[in-house]
This record gives sequence, C-alpha cells and structure tokens, in this order.
Amino acid sequence: MANYILLATYTEQALKNISESPKRAEAVRELARKAGCTMKETYWVLGAYDVVAVFEAPDDETMTAFALSLARLGNVKTQTMRAFSAAEMGKIVGKLV
Repeated sequence: MANYILLATYTEQALKNISESPKRAEAVRELARKAGCTMKETYWVLGAYDVVAVFEAPDDETMTAFALSLARLGNVKTQTMRAFSAAEMGKIVGKLV
C-alpha cells in the first residue's frame, strides 16, 4: 500500500458548522474505507492548512478518486502528496544511475 498525506483547508460551508469537525472526520474515515483507502491519522493543525491526514491506498488512482469524492462534499479543499517511507526511499535511491 502507498502512503499519502492529505492537506485540507476548510471552506465557508465547513466553518458554518465547525463544531461538527471531529464528527466529520469519522465520516471521512468511512468514505475512505468505501473508496478502498485507509485513514491512518488525522490532525487539526495551525498554519496554512486546517487538517493534515495520513492515508494508505493501493495506488494513485484510488487515492485521487477518494480525494475528489471528499472535495465534492464541499467542506474542504485538498492537496494530496505521495509519501515515501525510509525503506521505500532506500529502494528509490538504490535505482539512481
């Protein structure tokens, strides 16, 4: 499984019911499961983003479909990054020519 970091910022829609944010995180966990992904961690953060979440997915296409499904709910705008573990990075640099 590949790892992904999802950065999210709240929309105006989400801010109107901000007290529901922890509850919405559980709904996101279920949406991820239905999409074939696993939400490993969720953090509410200070700074340019409001939420940072860590996901596992079998491939980029599955993660992209999930992220689009999440965005179309209208509560967050997202940015998704593929994340590599130390072991994965070791294999990558081992292929350098």
